[in-house]
Amino acid sequence: MKKWKCTVCGYVHTGDEPPEKCPVCGADRSKFVELVEEVPKQDEPGRETPSKVMAQQTAPTHDTGFDLPDKDVPQAAQTVLQKYYTAVARLLVKYHAHPITVHIPNGVLPVAILFLVLSMLFQVSGLETASFYNMIIVVLVMPKVLFTGYNDWKHRLGGNLTNLILTKMICGTTVFLLGLFLVVWRWVDPMVALSYSQSRMTYLFLHIVILGAAAIAGYLGGKLIRFPGD
Repeated sequence: MKKWKCTVCGYVHTGDEPPEKCPVCGADRSKFVELVEEVPKQDEPGRETPSKVMAQQTAPTHDTGFDLPDKDVPQAAQTVLQKYYTAVARLLVKYHAHPITVHIPNGVLPVAILFLVLSMLFQVSGLETASFYNMIIVVLVMPKVLFTGYNDWKHRLGGNLTNLILTKMICGTTVFLLGLFLVVWRWVDPMVALSYSQSRMTYLFLHIVILGAAAIAGYLGGKLIRFPGD
C-alpha cells in the first residue's frame, strides 16, 4: 500500500491514491505527496544509506518555518526591513507564539461570561464590572492572536487557504470584532446588563456567540496539530 502525506497538516493516508480531500484540514488531493520507502542497503564508508536519506527527506520541517524559502520576494529586492520581518516571523513560529497567545483569550473569555451570568442571577454589580474588564483584555489580546495565527498559516502551513483555515480565520475575526462591539456598547451604556435593561438578554447572547466562535476556532486549531501515532 502507498502512503500519501498532506503537505498542509502532515496527515498520512494509506491507499493506492491520495484522498480527494484531507480529512483533517480539508486540503485537496493536489496537496498530497507520496512517501516512498526504499529498501536499506548495507552501509558503505563515506556513503549514507537510502534509509538515512529518506529520513532526511521526509522529516517534517513545517513546525519551525525556517526551511520555507522566500518565494514572493526576490533576494535582490529584499530590504533590510523585509529581512528583519521575515526573521521575526519565523521566530514567532519556532517558539509557538500563536498557541501561547491564543490561550489568553481562551482562558479569560469563559471567566468574563461566567461573571456576567452570575451578576445577572444575583444582581451583583461588581461581577458585571469584572466581566467588562475581562472582555477588554480579550479585545486587547485578539489583534496579536490574529497576527500570529496569520503568521503561522503563512510560514508553517504554507499559506494554503483550505475550508478549515478559512473557518478558523472567520471565527477569530468574529471574536475580535464582536468583542470590540460589546466593549463599546458597555462603555456607552453602563447599565446594559442590569435587570431593568431591555437589552440585557441580547447583550448576554452576543457573549455566548463569542464563546462559541472561540470554541470552534480552538477545535479547528487542534485538528492542525498531529502527534505520532494519530
